[in-house]
Amino acid sequence: MIRLQGGVARDSVARFAFPVSLEIKKGEHIAVVGPNGAGKSLLVDVLLGRYPLCEGSIEYDFSPSQSNRVYENVKYITFRDTYGSADANYCYQLRWNTHDQDDAIPTLRELLGKVGDEKLLDEVLHMFSIDHLIDKRIVLLSSGELRKFQIAEALLSSPRLLIIDNPFIGLDVATRALLCSVLGQLSARKNLQIVLVLSQLDDVPEFITSVVPVENMSVGAKVSRAEYLSHLDIVLDVAAIKMAQQRVLSLPQKADAYRSQAGGEVVRLNKVSVKYDERVILKELDWVVEQGDVWALSGENGAGKSTLLSLVCADNLQSYACDIELFGRKRGTGESIWEIKKHIGYVSPEMHRSYLRNLPVIDIVASGLHDSIGLYVSTPPEELAACEWWLETFGISGLRDKSFLKISSGEQRLVLLARAFVKDPSLLILDEPLHGLDTYKRSMARAIIEAFSQRPGKTLVFVSHYENELPNTITKRLFLKRNR
Repeated sequence: MIRLQGGVARDSVARFAFPVSLEIKKGEHIAVVGPNGAGKSLLVDVLLGRYPLCEGSIEYDFSPSQSNRVYENVKYITFRDTYGSADANYCYQLRWNTHDQDDAIPTLRELLGKVGDEKLLDEVLHMFSIDHLIDKRIVLLSSGELRKFQIAEALLSSPRLLIIDNPFIGLDVATRALLCSVLGQLSARKNLQIVLVLSQLDDVPEFITSVVPVENMSVGAKVSRAEYLSHLDIVLDVAAIKMAQQRVLSLPQKADAYRSQAGGEVVRLNKVSVKYDERVILKELDWVVEQGDVWALSGENGAGKSTLLSLVCADNLQSYACDIELFGRKRGTGESIWEIKKHIGYVSPEMHRSYLRNLPVIDIVASGLHDSIGLYVSTPPEELAACEWWLETFGISGLRDKSFLKISSGEQRLVLLARAFVKDPSLLILDEPLHGLDTYKRSMARAIIEAFSQRPGKTLVFVSHYENELPNTITKRLFLKRNR
C-alpha cells in the first residue's frame, strides 16, 4: 500500500538518524510505538508525503480505490494530547461558557454535512454509541466523546488507511473497551487497514499484526506483534525517579503558603448544579476538600469532571452563581480570578488544547507564575531559576529553548506539568496529567506528583480513569455519573 525506500526528508527538522525504509502491505494493521519525542508522528508525516524527500522514494498503491492520491485514501486522526485537533479559533474556557443554542458553534450533524449513505451514518454513530449526541455543539463534547466522533467522522469517508494517534488515552474504562472492540471489528473489513501510534510500549491491541519501533529518531525494522512483545523489556531508571522524588520532598516550605482559616477547608461546594439550557451537567453536588487531602476524581466520559474543576479554578462563569467557598472565602465576595488562581496549580485537556503559543519552553513554564496563556512580562532571575529547577526535575531540561509547538505532544504535557508546579501551589489540580506520556515518563511524573502531595499543607485533586495512574497517597475518592 505504501513503500518508503531510503527516505531522507529535504527539511532537516524531519530527518531521522538514518534513511528510512518501511512498507505497509495490504492486509496489515500496524502499531508505531516508541517513547515521547522519538519521532513516531514524524514518521507518519513522512509516509504521507508531508515532507518532500531529497533522497530515496515513496510509492502508493491504494487499489481498488479509484485514485492513489493520499488525501483521498488516508484519514489521519491526531489528538493534540488526546483532545481533538486544535485550531487558532479554539480558546481556553470556551467549552464551559458556551450554550446549546450558540449558533456560531457547529453541531455534530452540521460538521458531518450531507452523508449520502444514511444507513452507514446510522451504523457508525450507533457503533460508537454517539447517535444521541448528533445535535450537540462540538465544543461541548467531553474528550472521550470527541474522540469517538472524530473516528466516526473519518470512517464515513470510507478510507483505505485509518491512522490514529494514541487512540485510547482520555477514555473511561467502558469507552476504552468499546473502542478497542470497534477497532477490532473494523480491522476485519476487507478494504480498511489501521495504523495506531502508541506511546505506551506494552499497549498493543490484539488485532495489530505488525509493530514498528521508533526510538531516538531511528526507525526500527517492522516485526510481528508476537515477536515484539516477546522481546519487550521496559527498563525504568529507578535511581532517577527516586532522585526526582527526593528533590521535591526537600523543597523548603514557602513562607507565604496558604493556610486555611475555615476549619481546614480548601474547597466547599454546597448543592452545586450546572445546567446548559435543558442539559444537566452537575446536580446538587456537595463536596468538601480539606487541606492535606489527596483526592482521586473519576467518572464516565461526559459526567462533568472537567466542568467541576472549571468551577473551582474560576474558569466557568456559572461558578459565580453557585454556592462555592475557596480557601475560606465565599465565591463572589469581591475576590478576583487572579487572587483565586495564585494558590492553584492546574493542568487540563482544555489548557493543553488551547496552548498554541510558539514560545520557548522556558517561557511556557514561566507563564505559570502569572496564570497566563503565554508570557507577557519578563522573568526575573530568581523566577527563571525556579522554572529551570522544575524542568530538570521532570527530566526535560534539554527542551528549555525549544519551541513549544515543535516538541511532541507528550513532551508538551510534561512542560505544562512543570508550569503547574512552578509556583509551588497550595492546591494542585491535575486533570488527566499522565495521558500521552510514555511508560518511563509516566512513572517519573507519577512519582513527582506523589512526592509533592506528601509535603505539609499541600492538597491534590487528581483526575484519571485508570487505577494504576493514581499516586499511592490518595486518601479520598469522588466518582461522578452523568446527571447525578
